Amino acid sequence: MNPNQLTVAAIQMTSTDSVEENLQTAQKLIQAAKQAGADVMVLPEYFCLMGHTDQDKVTIREDFGQGHLQDALSLIAKQNQIHLIAGTIPLSAQNKHQVKNTSLVFDPNGQVISRYDKIHLFGFKQGDEEYQESKTIEPGSLPCSFNIQKNGVDWKFGVTICYDIRFPELYRQIGPVDCHIVSAAFTHTTGKAHWEILLRARAIENQSYLLASAQSGQHSNGRKTWGQSMLIDPWGEIQSELKEGEGFTLGILDKSRINEIRAKLPSLQHRTI
Repeated sequence: MNPNQLTVAAIQMTSTDSVEENLQTAQKLIQAAKQAGADVMVLPEYFCLMGHTDQDKVTIREDFGQGHLQDALSLIAKQNQIHLIAGTIPLSAQNKHQVKNTSLVFDPNGQVISRYDKIHLFGFKQGDEEYQESKTIEPGSLPCSFNIQKNGVDWKFGVTICYDIRFPELYRQIGPVDCHIVSAAFTHTTGKAHWEILLRARAIENQSYLLASAQSGQHSNGRKTWGQSMLIDPWGEIQSELKEGEGFTLGILDKSRINEIRAKLPSLQHRTI
C-alpha cells in the first residue's frame, strides 16, 4: 500500500450484559478486520457491557492501569499487532458510585499510549425513554489526541465519545488532525434524527477523516441503538458504512485527499476566532 495511506476499521457491536461474551465478540471482529487489512481499529462505546441498570457499569469499574478489561484489551492489541481505540470502559472515579467513561488507546505492543475521559454526558427524555449519564458518570475535562507512525509516516488522531459530537467547540480545541475517532452508543431515536448529519458536519468543518464506531440493534436491557458505523472523508463523503448488525466497516485514510481539500478550500487558515 501507498505509505501515505492507512487502513482503518470501525467495529460495530450489539453488546450484551455479559462482559465475557462481549470481549469474545470484540476479539472475533477485530481478528476479522485485521485479516481484511486494518491497522487501526475502534470499538463502540460501552462495548464491554450494556447493563440492565446504570449502576451495572459501576460494579465492573477498574483502576487505571490494572484490571481484567485492560489486560484483555492489551493482549488483543498485541496479538493482532494493531493500534486499538478500545471503545469505552468504566474506570474509577472520585465518587465511588460513579465511573469515568474512558477510551484507552493501545499500541501494537499492548501499551496504553492515550486516555480520554468522556467530557459531555448524555441527557435525554422523551416519554418513557430517558437517559441521564450524569447519575453514574463523572465527566472528564481534557481534550485528547494521539500520534502514531506507520511506514515512516506520522498520523494524528482526535478522540471523542458519542454525545461529544454535538459540541463542535471540543473539536476546535483538539486542533487539526488527520482523523477524528468517535466511539458511540447512539440511541435509535436520536441516531435516526441526527447521527449522520452531525458526523458529516464534524468531518467537513475540521477537514479531516472521521471514523465512527457504534452500537447497533436491540440489546438485552431493552435499549435500542442506531448503528451506522462509518468512515467519512474530509469533504463529508461517506467512504464506507455498516448500517445495522454486528461486524465492521473498513476504509482508507489518504494524506493526499486531506491535503487536496485543505488546499482548494483553506477554511482552517481562514478562521478568525
